[in-house]
Amino acid sequence: MADPWPTELGVDKDRRTLKAGFDNGKTFELPAELLRVLSPSAEVQGHSPDQRVTVPGKKSVAIARLEPVGNYAVRIVFDDGHDTGLYTWSYLRELGEKRAERWQAYLAELAAKGLSR
Repeated sequence: MADPWPTELGVDKDRRTLKAGFDNGKTFELPAELLRVLSPSAEVQGHSPDQRVTVPGKKSVAIARLEPVGNYAVRIVFDDGHDTGLYTWSYLRELGEKRAERWQAYLAELAAKGLSR
């Protein structure tokens, strides 16, 4: 069975939420802050798990624009200049499905490192 394919991808008026709908009927609303701090870029994820960076101070980040990348991903350009993450359809779906879990883990990382949103 093929992975769900996106049928909708858009940004709300205040540029703070990405809405991603899939052909399996699921739709996710993903905050810009979550997308920015969990960017799949090497800048954030590193080249191995021990190189991953906890990104603080992105509470007010917004999505400047979306740029399609082939037919497998989208580049999200943020208003803080970050633009190196390629968000595949499967990664967007994963973030939607595990949003609460991933968000809580991020907040715990911030607290453990004495950082703030």
